[in-house]
Amino acid sequence: MKLSQRVRQVKPSATLTINAKAKALRSQGVRVISFGVGEPDFNTPHPIGQMAVQALFRGQTRYTPVQGIKELKEAVIRTIQADYGLYYEPDEVLVSCGGKHCLYNLFQAVLDPGDEVIIPSPYWVSYPDMVRLAGAEPVFVPCAESRGFKMAPEDLRKAITARTRLLILNSPSNPTGAHYRPEELRALADVLMDYDQVMIVSDDIYYRILFDEAPWANIAMVEPRLKARTFVVNGVSKTYAMTGWRIGYLLGDREVIKAAGKIQSQSTSNPSSVAQWAAVAALSGDQDTCRHMVQVFAERRTYVMDRLRHIPGITCHVPDGAFYVFPNVSAYYGHAVGGRLLQGSTDMADYLMDEVHLAVVPGDAFGEDRCIRLSFALSLEELREGFDRLERALQKLTPTAT
Repeated sequence: MKLSQRVRQVKPSATLTINAKAKALRSQGVRVISFGVGEPDFNTPHPIGQMAVQALFRGQTRYTPVQGIKELKEAVIRTIQADYGLYYEPDEVLVSCGGKHCLYNLFQAVLDPGDEVIIPSPYWVSYPDMVRLAGAEPVFVPCAESRGFKMAPEDLRKAITARTRLLILNSPSNPTGAHYRPEELRALADVLMDYDQVMIVSDDIYYRILFDEAPWANIAMVEPRLKARTFVVNGVSKTYAMTGWRIGYLLGDREVIKAAGKIQSQSTSNPSSVAQWAAVAALSGDQDTCRHMVQVFAERRTYVMDRLRHIPGITCHVPDGAFYVFPNVSAYYGHAVGGRLLQGSTDMADYLMDEVHLAVVPGDAFGEDRCIRLSFALSLEELREGFDRLERALQKLTPTAT
């Protein structure tokens, strides 16, 4: 059977592939420690689940408006006004089946063949392929580890051309945990003010998972004149341990939101009615559980960074937020193990899985082959065992630099 050209140029998600491999080994009775999972290991808070049960008993299980129920849109608007200081009207909000779905709808609505989308690298694995599915071209801007994996304003300016349509900013970042401070966003905003044709996607899905009392800011908050061409992507998955509920939301220009809603109407229609009511409870309810999760993630980050510092040859930027570290393991490349030459991050990921049954995501999936991504959304016991396995595997190699 002949497949379309668009699907032939799209790669499967590396994170989902790693998770599938780990699950397959577990089904054979192998104990796998997975650093690949990109979701909180907490249960969804009880009041949120209660709201979903109540929605079932109330019979709120039918089709909803395509762009989301009124109550959820209002909860989104209140949340953004409280946390961002930005106000949106209901017709400037689209509720979709997760943050990924928001991005897909947006790209389909605004991108044409020949358009360019600037993506700072390292990047979340799905950005480039979703851009390509919309017919546009990703333009990668490498962000050095020495700069905390953040884009410099001069590099942004060099990347902008007459074909540039979008810039994607993800802060805190997956995979690096890097978070742009207000002054860093100000410098990027100064560049963007010179290019009216460039819209900005602010992917803020990890915005409440920040450490060391770092101030939250996105580019529209720092430069209000950019609000009209900024699209905020957010959701409940990471903050409220609701990854399986699939509720994200997109805010921005009402005409674009209307167009993205039209795309959604011809693909998924509305998100789950019950999940929408659960999201109302998440955004409107007590936030103490969220604060507790962030505190636990901060404690795990401390443990993870301490373990990484004691492994020869590894360097690692301290994440400002999210629940990932992105260590540089390239000092171990070039070694042959069991007839296999470790030439990059995919080889390293395969080696760790085969040698010690440790699942990690190769950095080349994120645009940085020198690194691997480790999630610390695991219990302290699993983190301890996972790092014991990592050290055991790397001790069989000799780093080229220490």
